[in-house]
Parts: sequence; structure tokens; C-alpha cells
Amino acid sequence: MLIGYMRVSKADGSQSTDLQRDALLAAGVEASNLYEDHASGKKDDRPQLAACLKAMRAGDTLLVWKLDRLGRDLRHLVNTVHDLTERSIGLKVLTGEGAAIDTTTASGKLVFGIFAALAEFERALISERTVAGLASARARGRTGGRPYKMTPAKIRLAMAAMGHKDTKVGALCAELGITRQTLYRHVSPTGELRPDGAKLLKSR
Repeated sequence: MLIGYMRVSKADGSQSTDLQRDALLAAGVEASNLYEDHASGKKDDRPQLAACLKAMRAGDTLLVWKLDRLGRDLRHLVNTVHDLTERSIGLKVLTGEGAAIDTTTASGKLVFGIFAALAEFERALISERTVAGLASARARGRTGGRPYKMTPAKIRLAMAAMGHKDTKVGALCAELGITRQTLYRHVSPTGELRPDGAKLLKSR
């Protein structure tokens, strides 16, 4: 089954999903299988995307007009597609810079592999900059700073990352700005939500 997802950044009616809708319908998606959000791509709260991903089953393919309609950033995009792949769900991008991505084909998987490598490179750079920044601060006698804090967005990223065996916990903690103790208090080593994490998500 083909499932389509659309998003525009403004909820005030000044932007329309008509172009995306027409493209998805032309690609074979039935109108009843279209999901639509009116929210910034940076926002965690995209209820229709969550509903769309939850409704999909093995063998389905998710279609988006452009790559930026799906992911908040490169890491979120890679984690989302990894999750879909593990569930035997494909992703196809219709136009834009990611138009070569079609994870139902060998060449499309190769292209997405390049995206995944770039995300890993980005994570490594962030980790390296974080370590260098902390070392510089310690050299100047500053060991304090803002307290480590877990947020709903960090919990979701941690859950997605911890679900992959190749994730380096130290690098993940550095990227999220939390300690290992904070991470494991909210998320298990296999990416499952723990009571403190569930409580935090529920309170927001």
C-alpha cells in the first residue's frame, strides 16, 4: 500500500498542501491514505506524521513530495528511515534533492546509505566539538555550567539511536548534552522507554 505524507510550515492557512497532494495522488496514493500536518519541520509535535508511521505495515511504502517534508534534520530523517526499514517499509521521495531516494530499490538504498554516512559524520563532528569545548573550559578553570537536562525531544532521539546496535553511547550523550546516568534513567540500552522517560513525555 502507498501512504502519502504532506506538511506545510504555517497553520494559518497562508500555505497550501495542494501541490504536494496533487503529486502524491499522481504517484498512485489514494486520497484516503494521505496524512497532513501544518507545523514547522523543527517541531517534535507532528501528530499526523506519528499517526502515519503508526498506521504503516510491512510491505507499505511511504511517499513524500520532498525530503524536507519528512525530517526535522538529517539525524531525525536517518533514524526515521532506519525504523521504517526495520519494519520492512519503503520510502520514496518524488522531487527535490532527495528524488533519487527510493528504499524499495537497490540504487535508492545506496543513495540513502550516503545520507546515513553524512549523518554519522555530523554526529562525530558534534561530539568532537563538544569534547574540545569542555577541555577548553576546564583549561580556563570553568567546570560548571547549566545542569544536564533531559527533554521530550532528546528522549525521542535517544530511543531511536539506542535501538541501533552501532550507536556509541558516549557520543550520543555528548551530542544530547546529558550524562550516561541521565540517559539510562529515561531510556533502556535497547531504546525502550523507562518510567522516568514516560513520565517526562506525559508531562509535556
